[in-house]
Amino acid sequence: MHYINHTTASIYNTNTEYNLPANTRLVSARYPVRVTDYYASLITKPDDAIWKQCMPDVRELEDFSQCPDPLDESALSPVPGLIHRYPDRVVLLVSNRCPVYCRFCMRKRLVGSGDAPMGDAELRAALHYIATHSDIHDVILSGGDPLMLDNESLQTILTGLRAIPHVTIIRIGTRVPVTLPSRITPELCALLSIFHPLYINTHFNHPDEITSDSTTACALLADAGIPMGNQTVLLKGVNDTVETMRRLMTGLLALRVRPYYLHQMDLVQGTAHFRTSVRTGLEIIRGLRGHISGLAIPHYVIDLPGGKGKVAILPDDVEIIGSTLLLRTYTGERVTYQDITDLPE
Repeated sequence: MHYINHTTASIYNTNTEYNLPANTRLVSARYPVRVTDYYASLITKPDDAIWKQCMPDVRELEDFSQCPDPLDESALSPVPGLIHRYPDRVVLLVSNRCPVYCRFCMRKRLVGSGDAPMGDAELRAALHYIATHSDIHDVILSGGDPLMLDNESLQTILTGLRAIPHVTIIRIGTRVPVTLPSRITPELCALLSIFHPLYINTHFNHPDEITSDSTTACALLADAGIPMGNQTVLLKGVNDTVETMRRLMTGLLALRVRPYYLHQMDLVQGTAHFRTSVRTGLEIIRGLRGHISGLAIPHYVIDLPGGKGKVAILPDDVEIIGSTLLLRTYTGERVTYQDITDLPE
């Protein structure tokens, strides 16, 4: 497997307006920093919505309250690079590289621990596992970002999956249309269209990410017949208002991208400063319902710790006792989830 070539912004260069305090170098030593020139160009001022998502913050080193792997992905990995949480689907981690290292990443623990893509032997082992488990019908390519692989590597992976008769659906999770839209080319779209039914879930978090470049990238994918969904993470100080979410969700529909999930922040170590209360998320959903098209309203979900899976909640169907939420998993298990209280900065 091989990556494409791309450039990143030199954010520590003192000749740029993106110069950061010296103490953030301690953060990048623990949690590496990578930002494309394109995504850095969207920053209008320090501490804006784009800045917060990609620039290191000393608060990342102050959060020891949570687990590096709260979703228990390591325990749910029967072979390297493959996660099998739900009976009928698996996640295949084909890439360890992203165009931008998001500071809120659910796999923050893995960023910088190795940059190589999935090796040939690992891919063969993963394909063998999928082929010998006939209950697996849906494979999600993730990472890192799968579209950081070159076209030849993607073709190898997709061809291997399509050779397995019981794999009916292939999904790709990617933030490339947002952070490196130039990667979405007619050649890439022609390649992906060979492997239908193939879906793409992308990751817009703020209306400022909807630009002429990301619009063009999404148009190329949609015109290739690739259905697109979007997974947004609820981030304190970035998108945690009703007005911001309304603009984002309706803007996505205009791109032919269907809002899919609004994620409550995972309990990942180093990300506590991004976390809102669940009540905030519920109020945002309440503020969307009836005010914008139902097509634009995502499922608000909590991915429960311990690998218990996602639970979708609405303002009217969650039981809240103090700061404790009572939630029911897809298996019917009743689980308590500890919320936080929103406090002013």
